[in-house]
Amino acid sequence: MPPRLLPSPWGREVNALAVGLALFAAGLAAVVLRGQLLAMLLGLELMIAGVSVILTYEAGVFGDPAGLAAVVLIIAIAAAEAVVGLCLILGLHRAGLGGRAGSLTELRE
Repeated sequence: MPPRLLPSPWGREVNALAVGLALFAAGLAAVVLRGQLLAMLLGLELMIAGVSVILTYEAGVFGDPAGLAAVVLIIAIAAAEAVVGLCLILGLHRAGLGGRAGSLTELRE
């Protein structure tokens, strides 16, 4: 028999929203406060994960299959964005420009 979870005094809604908002806030802090491109990309992924958590919970509460389909689409787009971002960061590193966002002043060199 699986162990029973203790009920939360605030309910599941507050927990799901708190986790989503915490992920979004951590991602936003990483994007704003960090100067490294890789840390900024990871922060962006955290922000997308936070939105996905909240959207998944809301779609489950309201029984909306279109919301769950939107979450799957968001996750697929986030994976593609991560691949493109990592490729760009590797290209900058190979060109000797480093991984700092402040060192990039032009789009083309």
